This record gives sequence, C-alpha cells and structure tokens, in this order.
Amino acid sequence: MANDEVILLDFWPSMFGLRVRIALAEKEIKFEYREEDLKNKSPLLLQMNPIHRKIPVLIHNGKPICESIIGVEYIDEVWTDKAPLLPSDSYERAQARFWADYIDKKLYDSGRKLWTTKGEEQEAAKKDFIECLKVLEEALGEKPYFGGDNFGFVDIALIGYYSWFYAYENYGNFSVEAECPKFVVWAKKCMLRDSVAKSLPDQHKVLEFVKTLRQKFGIE
Repeated sequence: MANDEVILLDFWPSMFGLRVRIALAEKEIKFEYREEDLKNKSPLLLQMNPIHRKIPVLIHNGKPICESIIGVEYIDEVWTDKAPLLPSDSYERAQARFWADYIDKKLYDSGRKLWTTKGEEQEAAKKDFIECLKVLEEALGEKPYFGGDNFGFVDIALIGYYSWFYAYENYGNFSVEAECPKFVVWAKKCMLRDSVAKSLPDQHKVLEFVKTLRQKFGIE
C-alpha cells in the first residue's frame, strides 16, 4: 500500500479529527492534511460527506470514510502491519467500542456546555462532566492505557478531549487534576507518545478559539 493516496479533511481543534490523525500517526501512514473552513466548506468536503457535511473525512484512494470512530476502525483494518488499535479478542473489541460510544454520548455534550452555558445549567454540566471522567477513571483502573499495556482504540477516542481541558476548566472553574488525578496521569502518559504530542493543539490556543466562539455566540 505504498502508493495509497490518503487525504484528511479536518479542522485543527476538532477532538474528532484528532482521532484520525493520531491513528494514522500510530500506523506511520503518510497523508495529506487539508484544513477546512467550516464557515465556507470546500466542494470536496460537500462531495465526500454529502449527508452530514462535517469533518473529519478520511479519503483513501478517492473513497470517503466519514465519522471519526469509523475512520479509526477503518485505519486499523486496512493497515494491519503495525500498531494494532482494536483488541484481537471479540469481547474486548466490543468493550472498546462501548467505551468509545460512551465518550461520544456523554463527554462531548457536557464539555460543550461548560463553555456555552452559565449558572445552574453550567453547574449541572460540570457535575455531569466530572462524573463521566470518574466513570472512565474506574474503567481505566490501574492499567497504563485503556487497552491494557498498549495504547489503543479507547485511548485514541478520548485523548483528543485533553486539548480542550484548559478551556473547560477555565470556564467551569474547576480542576480536572484535583477531581480526577488518575485521569490526568493517563493523559500525560499519552502525551509522551509522538503520535499524540505532535497531533494535539496547544491548550492555550484552544482556549483562545473558545473565547472567539463565545463572543460570536454572544455569551461573553
């Protein structure tokens, strides 16, 4: 597959796009990154994802793969020569998919509400967010990674959120490390990997991005 053409349509702060970038980096797959302007979406994005019209879109030899978790699974199935991301055991693989689904259903909404709401709604979001992290901490247990000794599927599904934590903490007025210390130990361990460190945007840059969004939405 040395001659494969791999293109990623993405937007730099997206925790979803980060999943695909990290998975490609873990597999050492060279790809062309194309930054999308979400206010003026490219004809290629609209052509490759006509249903949702969202990033990220992985394009492999002209064929689109939409939705980040599906993209990570696709990468793992196509490039099998190194860094397996999903467990080989069927039950463990099902469990990994369960936790990725949990992250998407629980963490994104509560995290977003931390910077888009105020007052009681924000306090409720903070409670939900911390409870979600505590559940994930329990799932992690004493393992270095969610996949055990090896960095894998659930770690990739989750670590992109870490770049948003500074913004979440800033507007939610709390400390993730104080509430969920084991979670932060895991995140910092992930950040030692080149695939993660070179993919995740700076947390302060994400905070500045969130500030502009809050101004745009009339929250500030």
